[in-house]
Amino acid sequence: MTNKTTEVLKYLQKNKSITSIEAIDKFGATRLSDIIFRLRDKGYNIVTNKEECIDRYGNTCYFGRYVYLGKEKNLDELWNGFISWGNV
Repeated sequence: MTNKTTEVLKYLQKNKSITSIEAIDKFGATRLSDIIFRLRDKGYNIVTNKEECIDRYGNTCYFGRYVYLGKEKNLDELWNGFISWGNV
């Protein structure tokens, strides 16, 4: 994982969510959607929540907040846990 990806992951694990503005401000990460894509590809369960705000001109705008739900277990991990409980 790249340094920015690692930093974003640590932040998500601690704070549970992040927006693009927060990623730019805290880590200089301008491609948060790519970082989230790569984390999801590695098995991290991250969902996108649509949030609404009012911009400086009074217009309604929307942005995504990425929410960390934990690390998904792959099938091997689930199977090994199943075996360890004496189910087979």
